[in-house]
Amino acid sequence: MKRPSLLLALASLVLCACAQPTLRGTGDLGVVVERAAGTLQLVETSGQTRLARIEGLGDLSHASVVFSRDQRFAYVFGRDGGLSKVDLLEQRLVKRVVQGGNSIGGAISQDGTLIAVGNYEPGGVKVFDAVTLEQVADIPATPLPDGSRNSRVVGVTDVPNNGFIYSLFDTGETWLLDFSESRTPKVTRFANIGKQPYDALLTPDGRYYVAGLFGEDGMAKLDLWHPERGIERILDGYGRGQQKLPVYKMPHLEGWTVAGEHTFVPAIGQHRVLVVDSHSWKQVGAIDVAGQPVFVMARPDGRQIWVNFAHPDNHLIQVIDTETRKVIKTLEPGPAVLHMEFTARGDQLWLSVRDNNEVQVWDPHRLELIQRLPADSPSGIFFTSRAHETGL
Repeated sequence: MKRPSLLLALASLVLCACAQPTLRGTGDLGVVVERAAGTLQLVETSGQTRLARIEGLGDLSHASVVFSRDQRFAYVFGRDGGLSKVDLLEQRLVKRVVQGGNSIGGAISQDGTLIAVGNYEPGGVKVFDAVTLEQVADIPATPLPDGSRNSRVVGVTDVPNNGFIYSLFDTGETWLLDFSESRTPKVTRFANIGKQPYDALLTPDGRYYVAGLFGEDGMAKLDLWHPERGIERILDGYGRGQQKLPVYKMPHLEGWTVAGEHTFVPAIGQHRVLVVDSHSWKQVGAIDVAGQPVFVMARPDGRQIWVNFAHPDNHLIQVIDTETRKVIKTLEPGPAVLHMEFTARGDQLWLSVRDNNEVQVWDPHRLELIQRLPADSPSGIFFTSRAHETGL
């Protein structure tokens, strides 16, 4: 009589085990933006495989992504003003709000509770609760002199102590928002930073905010340890003596890279990567490259710089040795290489090849292609390790 009972109990245990969801961590997950389809492809780097596709995210033609501190949720900033929250473990869209008409990226606060979105239309920044996506603050940008609209916002990034910083393209300003004491921010404005700041970066230690200027050869730097000192102009006249070429795609300053004692910077309208002393912020060299650089990204150990290019050279990737400052390899992954992303410890480099409808995975030490994954017009690639980096 005991044997049937034992069999029933075992069968019950098997059924329960089968009903349990697959358990996994989030540390090796990432998303690939499929810009034309308005979808995210969920990937994992341990096995270099695709896990799922999340749909319904709107216009992702210039999308960027940040992650919650537990790496479970991705926040997607769409070009149509959409802010989407995606659950990476349940592989679904949790909530989407259309908060503006034309947004250009955003950031998550240091404590992970606030999401800031920068808008071209309407010009300004809106801030949302990271759990509910309810609006917390609305900070309109400076109106243009003719009153027709507000300035466009660029270069939104988080800063230490629950703040955000960004620049105003049309009015030449940088604004610092302080949310450290309440959800009504203290706003500090820095005027006359230069003509047309187009993007910006925060150094990995969170100290310096540097805005690139499209309207002139130079950059604007703010020391966040001493914001009372105001904006300092750096790299004035870096293009002197160089023929400025038509700009087909703006460099992304998030793709600047600090490696050792030097910072490597894409030069606007030039086929060069500038080498800058990271202490004095003075140019100490330049590296000739195959085209106009867009992303200039360091392998996590700082030994290599990987560079991709604007049209018509966007089928190329060049690898620079940071010690010799020479191009050591020119790769041809395929047409329209739009974005690159290293895994956190630098064992893999993922890149999107839009016009081949694929993502490629490279071994950055051997400079070898190790995997191809199909994707629908892929652009941005974002790994969850960004959750623990300031300014990304």
